[in-house]
Amino acid sequence: MHEGVLMHPMNPRRISAARRRAAGAAAGILAAAVVLTACGPAISSGEPGDAGSAGADRSADRLQAPAGESPRGEITIWDRSGDLYNVFDAVIDDFNEVYPDVVVHHEAVDIDAKLQNTLITGTDVPDGVFLDDAKVAGLADHLWDLSDVLAPYLDDIAPQKVDVASLDGGVYGVPFDLDPGLLYYNEKALTDAGVDATAIETYDDLLAAAREYQEQVPGSQPIHLEQSAFLGQLQLEMYASQLGTSVADENGELRLDSDEYRRILGWLRTVNDEGLGTRAEYLSPGDVGALESGDQVFYPWAIWFAFAPEQQLTRTSGDWRAMPLPAWEPGGARSGAMGGSSFVLPEEGENAELAWLFYEFLMFHEDGYSAVWGPNDTYPNGLATSIPAYAPAADPAEPLFGPVEGLGGQDLWTTAVEAGAEVPGGVPTPTWWAGAVDYLGTNVQRMYDGDLTPDEVIEQSSEDIQANLVDRQ
Repeated sequence: MHEGVLMHPMNPRRISAARRRAAGAAAGILAAAVVLTACGPAISSGEPGDAGSAGADRSADRLQAPAGESPRGEITIWDRSGDLYNVFDAVIDDFNEVYPDVVVHHEAVDIDAKLQNTLITGTDVPDGVFLDDAKVAGLADHLWDLSDVLAPYLDDIAPQKVDVASLDGGVYGVPFDLDPGLLYYNEKALTDAGVDATAIETYDDLLAAAREYQEQVPGSQPIHLEQSAFLGQLQLEMYASQLGTSVADENGELRLDSDEYRRILGWLRTVNDEGLGTRAEYLSPGDVGALESGDQVFYPWAIWFAFAPEQQLTRTSGDWRAMPLPAWEPGGARSGAMGGSSFVLPEEGENAELAWLFYEFLMFHEDGYSAVWGPNDTYPNGLATSIPAYAPAADPAEPLFGPVEGLGGQDLWTTAVEAGAEVPGGVPTPTWWAGAVDYLGTNVQRMYDGDLTPDEVIEQSSEDIQANLVDRQ
C-alpha cells in the first residue's frame, strides 16, 4: 500500500553558517554553497560568463540541467522498498529509451534510518532520493536548489506542493504526488438508512447526516475519529489546509492559536461528545470491524484510503464511494492536503544533474507519468492512491488510472483531480512537526477523553511546542 504520510523530520547539519548568510544575501536564497563534483556532463557553475549561465542571478547552489544532446553517466537513486519502488523501477527502461547512456542504479533503502548520516558524512551520497514532504525544508542545507530546472514546470505544479518544498526563495524538491483529502462514505448503508450523502456540502451538513444515520441505526458512530496521535495530527492538518493555514507559518513560527483551529477542534469535540464518532486507529482491527458492520460510514481522509475498500474491506467492498471533503463554510475549499512526497537531489551526489533528468522524465514527460500512474505490473488498474502534482498529467478528461472496483466502479480519478485543484497553497513543514505529536497530537486525544477543551488543547500545545521544540532549534 502506498501512503503519502508524513514521517519523522530529521534535523539538518548546519554547515558554514556565515558563508551561507553571505551567499543568501547575494543570491536571495538559502542553500549549501557546495561545488558539484560530477562525473557526467559539466554544468554551469553559475558565475557570470560561464557557458549556459543566465547571468549573475544564477548561483552555484542552483542545479543546472546537463549540456549536450547525449548525456552520459551513472546515477544512484534511493527509494523505499515496496509498491512504489516497483513502480519506479519499471519506468527505468522507458527512461533509457530517451537517455540510453544514463545507467540507473535503483536501490531499496531505509531512507529514514540512513539518509541523515549519509548526508552528514558525505560518504556514498545518492544522486536522488524519495523523501516525505515533511523533511524537505529541514534538509535543504544538503540539497540542490531546483529553481532553475523546475522553472519551465512551476506554473503547472499544484501550489501546495511547490510551497512545502520551498525555503527562502529556493525550491528543494521535485513534487511527486498530490494527496487531496476526500470524504469516503458507505453509499449502500446510507441509502438503506435513507440518508443522501451527496447532499453534504459543509461540515455542519456532515454532522446532520451523521445524526440522521444514527437515528436509523442506533448504536452506530458514523464518523471516523482518528485515535493515533500521529495520524490524528496529520488529519488535523488536512482540515487546517482547507482553511489555508497550518500549525506553523512560512517562517516556522507557531500559529496554532487561531480561529481556524478553534473551529476545527470544536467540530471534532462535537462529533466526540455527541457519540457520533468511531474512535479508532486507521485500519486497525477495531476500525475495520466498524467499517464492515456499518457502524462507521463516513471517513474524511486522504485519497489513499481507497486502498481499504479495494483490498481490506472484503465485506463492504463495492459499497463505498468518494466525494470532495465538506467545506468549513459555504463556498469554501472542498479539499486539503494530507501527506505527500517529493524527490530531492543531494548536493554531494556525483551526478545530480543526471538524476534530475530521471525525475524530469518521471514526473513531467507523458511517457513517464503515464507509466507511474497508469496500468502497470504492480497496479494493473493504475496507481489510485494519489494523483500527479503536475497539472498536465492530472487532466480530468484523461484518466491515468481506471475506475476503482472497491468504490463500486467509481471514477475516482476525476473526483480526486477536481478535489486536488481546490487544495489551498501551503508552507514548508517545520523540522519539529513530528515532535509536536507528543503535544498537539496527544492533546487532541486528551480532548476526546474529556480532559481538555479545544482552547486548552491550543494553549497547552502552543506552550509546549514553543518551549520544547521551536526554542531549542
